[in-house]
Amino acid sequence: MSSVRDVDRVIEACFSDGVLCALLYPANLTAAFFDLSSGEAGEILQKLRNYRIRLAVVCPPGAADFSSRFGEVVAEERGGQHFCVFETRNAAVEWLRGA
Repeated sequence: MSSVRDVDRVIEACFSDGVLCALLYPANLTAAFFDLSSGEAGEILQKLRNYRIRLAVVCPPGAADFSSRFGEVVAEERGGQHFCVFETRNAAVEWLRGA
């Protein structure tokens, strides 16, 4: 995604494939996604929630710099149904399949 509006492409792809989940990597997200003060993560995640699309982000250590507040969101969402960040693809796939 080069902008927040590109989340519509993710939603379209999910509906086109008949799925309600997406697995993305930091390179697939907007440049400021991991900086909570930008508001980009909030807009993207809210739109995905509106369409009931779950998002797993595969982010190995060092792949992205989280703002301190973004880390808080990740901790808050852990164990939830809508959004989670994982170090490995296998863990992300397992979470997506689990619900």
